[in-house]
Amino acid sequence: MPFRAGAEGYASYRIPAVVATPAGTLLAFAEGRVRSAADHGDIDLVLKRSPDGGRTWGPLQVVAENGGGTAGNPAPVVAGDGRVVLVHVTSAAGATEDLIRRGRVPAAEGRRVWVTHSDDDGASWSAAREITGEAKRPEWRWYATTPGHALRLRHGPWAGRLVVPGNHSTPPTAAGDTGAEGKYDGGHDLLSDDDGATWRIGYVDDNPDGYVNANETTAAELPDGRVYFNARNDGAAPGRRADAHSSDGGASLERPFRPQAGLAGPVVQGSVLHLSRSDGPDPLLFSGPADPAHRALMTVRASRDGGVTWRPAHTVDGLPAAYSDLVRIDDATVGLLYETGDFSAYSTITFRRIPVEELI
Repeated sequence: MPFRAGAEGYASYRIPAVVATPAGTLLAFAEGRVRSAADHGDIDLVLKRSPDGGRTWGPLQVVAENGGGTAGNPAPVVAGDGRVVLVHVTSAAGATEDLIRRGRVPAAEGRRVWVTHSDDDGASWSAAREITGEAKRPEWRWYATTPGHALRLRHGPWAGRLVVPGNHSTPPTAAGDTGAEGKYDGGHDLLSDDDGATWRIGYVDDNPDGYVNANETTAAELPDGRVYFNARNDGAAPGRRADAHSSDGGASLERPFRPQAGLAGPVVQGSVLHLSRSDGPDPLLFSGPADPAHRALMTVRASRDGGVTWRPAHTVDGLPAAYSDLVRIDDATVGLLYETGDFSAYSTITFRRIPVEELI
């Protein structure tokens, strides 16, 4: 397994993301949390590389750090020339999500957005460049990218565009609210048409009605060129997930996020991946815990109608499990990088190879 709590200088590892380079190297990213499993504090963005499809992993590398503060929410994507682009966020060590949502953290210490890249299969990385001004509206408080892999479009007029799903929170609009309420969560994405040199905000979906409030979001491109978005829902709608489609490369949504009760599970992040195949069914995949009340029972589900309906395709096991990310390893294999453990979902970040024939 790539990451185990308490090993290699970190008390905990969270928030997995994984991509495959054109050379076939797998890059597994995570947040390395130095002193505890808390979501704030001294957190580095770390990486391990696998040259053999996830069977073995190399030494731990630190890709981004923020002094004693937080660097995390990795959103990697492979650009057209093989460059690996990594968007991520930083915040001060004491800037908790609750304080940021309540507007009690100065902008300089709050959530800021950065991009770095690698031109040598993840062996080395450029200095991080701040893109907060392009990627975050001034009034937004909380802010996060993905987590999980981002997307490079392959079809239609937007081929080559990088799409990074994200989420944010807005200031309160009702008397007595603090801004920490889930109804102020919203979704958006970042778009780049020049392999990460410049960025802009695409769709924005936030409505403080408390019904559908998109949080952590993942995306996949469908064969017809539409982009499918699937989000953790912090509102009161049926189920714990919501989804939406874009027909213009992520610049706008066909309709706002709607409930997706067909993906039963707890409140948690998930991952989607379209399984492109030329010799048979090519389903859309979703990974996430399937227990309706607890972070457990990691399962890959499949859809053959662009995310409208879903069926279980591969159950990993019945253990505790939380965040995950999917990657295509080769024509015959899909990879799953996920948080799990015997007694806690946060003991390890484990990698599993899944035969494609089990998913179709």
